[in-house]
Amino acid sequence: MNRRNFLKTAVLSSVGLPLAGCGFAQTAKSSDNRPNILLILADDMGWSDLGCYGGEIDTPNLNRLAFNGIRFRQMHNTSKCFPSRACLLTGVYAQQCGMGKSPLKIVNAVTLGEVLRSAGYRTLAVGKHHSTENLYDRGFDRYYGLRDGATNYFNPGYQRPGEPKPIQKSRNEGKRYWCIDEKTYQPYTPKEKDYYVTDDFTNHALQYLDEYKDEEKPFFMYLAYTAPHDPLMAWPEDIAKYKGVYNVGYEAIRKARDKKQRKMGLIDNRFPQSKSEYQNWDSLNDEQKADQSRRMQVYAAMVDRLDQNIGRVLKKLAQQGKLDNTLILFASDNGCSAEDVQIGTGPIGSMTRWASLQKHWANVSNTPFRLYKNYSHEGGINTPMIAHWPKGIKKPGRFSDFPSHFIDVMPTLAEVTGAVYPQQFDGKPIVQCEGVSFAQVFGGKAPAREKPIFWQWRKGRAVRSGQWKLVALGDPKKALWQLYDMHTDRTETNNLADEKPKVVEQLSMLYEQWLRKVEKA
Repeated sequence: MNRRNFLKTAVLSSVGLPLAGCGFAQTAKSSDNRPNILLILADDMGWSDLGCYGGEIDTPNLNRLAFNGIRFRQMHNTSKCFPSRACLLTGVYAQQCGMGKSPLKIVNAVTLGEVLRSAGYRTLAVGKHHSTENLYDRGFDRYYGLRDGATNYFNPGYQRPGEPKPIQKSRNEGKRYWCIDEKTYQPYTPKEKDYYVTDDFTNHALQYLDEYKDEEKPFFMYLAYTAPHDPLMAWPEDIAKYKGVYNVGYEAIRKARDKKQRKMGLIDNRFPQSKSEYQNWDSLNDEQKADQSRRMQVYAAMVDRLDQNIGRVLKKLAQQGKLDNTLILFASDNGCSAEDVQIGTGPIGSMTRWASLQKHWANVSNTPFRLYKNYSHEGGINTPMIAHWPKGIKKPGRFSDFPSHFIDVMPTLAEVTGAVYPQQFDGKPIVQCEGVSFAQVFGGKAPAREKPIFWQWRKGRAVRSGQWKLVALGDPKKALWQLYDMHTDRTETNNLADEKPKVVEQLSMLYEQWLRKVEKA
């Protein structure tokens, strides 16, 4: 029995058994009222970029979902692309499913595709899967997309006649893996001269929605964009929308975002602005200012284009009469990236230049939090998340402070669909779901989280339990723990480690126990 033949017996063997830690009910639901599921993931997008999270970028479609749904203020990823995607797909920590250190295969776990297909869902995947395996082999009926970490937006493959050579990163000479159902290509060279990755992913998502529109079974679509991950590349007309917007510099944009966040109630005066990490704008010369403004201008255009494409998907669902009973979840796989990548020549935004946003604008993007992608502080792990479901969400337009993590998506979707998380797969035991369902949030309840949450990526590590977060950065043998009260200091400005040594000791023991557990998986 292979993974594309997830037999009903493998699932039925677990019916009636306790699902330790998952916290979701095993109530079967009729196919008449089960929601469709649309899980949308952005890549390397900061907490404050969307208009509904304080940004100046034009994101009307995501704003509409947020204002008519729920905005989560404490949803977390892992701070890195591929571990986050592994957690999201499996409901277990990346360290438990073979994805804690490198983008390999998911092991000892099942995916959302496998679980929801077993429950009678049509399972569709489009976009980025940062791994060495094809999602078509992991429970998805259809898969189109990038199997790698990043790619040229205008051409992920070989140079085409009549165009400049597309810049690629050096690994494998830029030959990124691409999957179309059961086939894998290296590289994939699109025929369309007007190709752009974000548009292309949406085109295939719309194609799938049309192809299966008349089915009685509900669908689960995992739509994982690469935007706004570097390279900074966007259509000229989108870039032009933001001409001059960022000439005012880092401080002015960050202050405007902070003010907007407080005015809309996203954050309040309990949480001071974290210390800025950017340089004084006036210390830059004209050439440096132009370069920095251009980077953020193109980045904004990429987020804008992402929102435009999400709008295309929403329009299709509305035309098909499915929008009201589709649970849409939108999030980012980590905080904005401070990485500095400089390859190629030509203007930033073009096919021949691989450029990144860099540290200073990334600090602005993650307003009001500290640090960035790859760090276990909130700037690296706290993602904007929007939930929209007209038929299932009560009191729309509100915020949720339920402390949550990507491992919680599996049990949540299982609860709302009636799917069952199995005890074993392919005749072998699997790691049991680590997450807890936040489905009660949709009904207007505010459940308390009893299970702690853990993070570990490279030199970053953290544990969150109740109001306390213990976090460190650097060599585990040398780096000191920092302690923050997340009820009063979500921006991590007041380290209480010296004042609360017993709390530090208790949480550090929890973390070490967890680390030993997951390293044995």
